[in-house]
Amino acid sequence: MSLGSHHHAGHSHADHSHGQTALIDALTGSHASAEANRLVRRSVNVSMGVNVTLSFAQIVVGWLANSHSLLVDGFHSLSDLLSDFLVLFIARHSARAADDNHPYGHARLETLATLMLGLMLVVIGGGFLYSAGEKAMHLGEAPPVGMTALYVAVGALLAKEWLFRYMLRAAKRANSAMLIANAWHSRSDAASSLVVAIGIGGSLLGFIYADLLAAAIVGALIIKMGWTFSRSALEELVDHGADAAQLEEIRDVIRQTPGVLDLHELRTRRMADRVLVDAHVHVAPRISVSEGHRIAELARSNVRRSCAAVLDVLVHIDPEDDSVTHTRLGDADLSRDRLEQWVAAESARVWGHGKLAPERVQLHYLNGRVEVEVMLAPATDDLPEPKVIEAGVFELRRAAEAAGLPLQRWTVYRRLTDLAPE
Repeated sequence: MSLGSHHHAGHSHADHSHGQTALIDALTGSHASAEANRLVRRSVNVSMGVNVTLSFAQIVVGWLANSHSLLVDGFHSLSDLLSDFLVLFIARHSARAADDNHPYGHARLETLATLMLGLMLVVIGGGFLYSAGEKAMHLGEAPPVGMTALYVAVGALLAKEWLFRYMLRAAKRANSAMLIANAWHSRSDAASSLVVAIGIGGSLLGFIYADLLAAAIVGALIIKMGWTFSRSALEELVDHGADAAQLEEIRDVIRQTPGVLDLHELRTRRMADRVLVDAHVHVAPRISVSEGHRIAELARSNVRRSCAAVLDVLVHIDPEDDSVTHTRLGDADLSRDRLEQWVAAESARVWGHGKLAPERVQLHYLNGRVEVEVMLAPATDDLPEPKVIEAGVFELRRAAEAAGLPLQRWTVYRRLTDLAPE
């Protein structure tokens, strides 16, 4: 049961457009995306240049020097070029502003790119494993590995390790999960190049299986890294929630907000590297709608200020814990219009149409029943004694029971000031 309606905290009628703009800015990075995108493009351009050089050298030398593992690693580097083009494409389109078809922006494109990158790695790694197995079945027919392959493998190892460190620094500055994934992709390349160098060295020392074993290990490493990326992206696409530490931090901040009595439902979901939050908070049951909205705004701003990963918070105000089962009000029409008309008509019948006519009727839907507050005009000398009013309330209660209305608590009071309510 909510107070008035759902409060999207911080979005009052007066500043709704401003709040929506702030949300879009946070989703698309409008205030910082220029610098972030510049970092992404620069790092990816460097990665592309390194991978073009390495893939060409590894494929050519691997073929000429009869090293299957170096040849596989060369095609691995070539696959990095495809992922770099993918990163550039997504970096451009994920920063586009929200539109009618994508009201939350295009941040999920980054998640989709990470999933595509992960699946691509799984397929490539599987192909490498299969190729190594095929070569192992005809090992005696293969010519010896040349020394040049070792030099290229060591050079590739050093180049990829440098590239990993460079891209990781850029990814942290740009706060891009996709770029971080691409950086760790480069680290997996460095690890694979290390295995390739060891395999080639072992083959040169007379261990004829070493080169193919290195190729198989590289394939397995690629599959593992691809599965890690794919699983993480799939979790985001199916609205995986925040981790336990983030949830506890969000709970603490909301519960410490003045006016919040309790938090009885909290849901989160990831949007790229950020978190969207839905919270049901319990407040005092008879406060005004405007006060409830203020509490919601305060809770929202506190969470966004204290929890850096939180993108936006939707706060639902509850006058009671609606996670607990209460007596249902049934399917009867208990709308404000109907009940207000009924109270006005019955009050006129009991007290007449004079100064005892209600000036304001306030309804509280609590604990499976409706509580009624009736405000009367200020007292004058010709108004009846309180006992007459009390008798009238008794008549109204009986009339509600006869009509089958769950109006089980009545509060009638007089306005003390001369200023009439709005």
